Amino acid sequence: MSTTRRTTIGAATMLIAAPALLRTGGARAQGAVPPPIGPAFHRFQVGGRTVTVVTDGSNVRPDVTRGLVVNASPEQVSAALAAASIAGPAMRNPYNVTFVETSRGLVAIDVGTGGVGGDTGALHANMRAAGLDPARVALIVHTHFHGDHIGGLTTNDGTAVFPQAAISVPEREWVFWTDAGEEARANDARRPAFANVRRRFAPYAQRVMRFAPDAEVAPGIRAVGTPGHSPGHTSFLVHDGTAQALIIGDAVTTPAFFMVNPDWYPGFDMDPPTAVETRKRLLDRAATERMPVVGYHFDMPATGRVERAGAGYRLVPAAG
Repeated sequence: MSTTRRTTIGAATMLIAAPALLRTGGARAQGAVPPPIGPAFHRFQVGGRTVTVVTDGSNVRPDVTRGLVVNASPEQVSAALAAASIAGPAMRNPYNVTFVETSRGLVAIDVGTGGVGGDTGALHANMRAAGLDPARVALIVHTHFHGDHIGGLTTNDGTAVFPQAAISVPEREWVFWTDAGEEARANDARRPAFANVRRRFAPYAQRVMRFAPDAEVAPGIRAVGTPGHSPGHTSFLVHDGTAQALIIGDAVTTPAFFMVNPDWYPGFDMDPPTAVETRKRLLDRAATERMPVVGYHFDMPATGRVERAGAGYRLVPAAG
């Protein structure tokens, strides 16, 4: 059983994260921008566990047919948009944070953008709309360290937004983004992300715990290693008895592109061959086990089931 609430704060259609590339003004110049509509939150049960997906808002990429999918032509991407009944070429990029009620307290999976333009930065308002007090967050677990997933850890002046929360991070992700050698070798586009990691985690330095793939990071939440999008990218299996749901982070983004064509990959996948292999394995598992999945960049309610469709897959969204 699920619960949603309609609001103008909520996100609309789906895209992946690259805040510097998502500028509403450019989209308006090229044509109509998809309206920011949809639920502020979506709630469902995994056995006796309550899971609430809350949108942090959305932003816009003006033309997804060029530059987003590295190994597909603009014509192929346009065809995928048409097949999904998406007008394009502009698309909204939503950002969704998942909260799980556990015996340890309220657990957040990622923390949103912290605000990157558009109607982003709405996480706390939408949490309250869902009846979730940000002060109740006892633990934050991270899928990975790209800026749109960790930006909500601090305010712009570096103050901790969740001062009472413990932090759990994937071991491989932490090692990569805190390695001075990796930072020195990074290209100019990626290098600022290392400094952002240091800045966002600084107020929590004494409360950061690292976990290995397959670790039980909280009661009823198990890590699932899904590298490729980033070195230590991790998804999470929420479970209670035989009931389960998979929080996939950015292992799969825009379903119209990367579920239907799992061999496609976006420019934000840091290791494309590994990301494609991971994506196929994850989609096959979700389809075989018929478990709900939650996507960080899916259209709200951001939850649904994966079905096989020809050589690829499709997302069947949860009822609103």
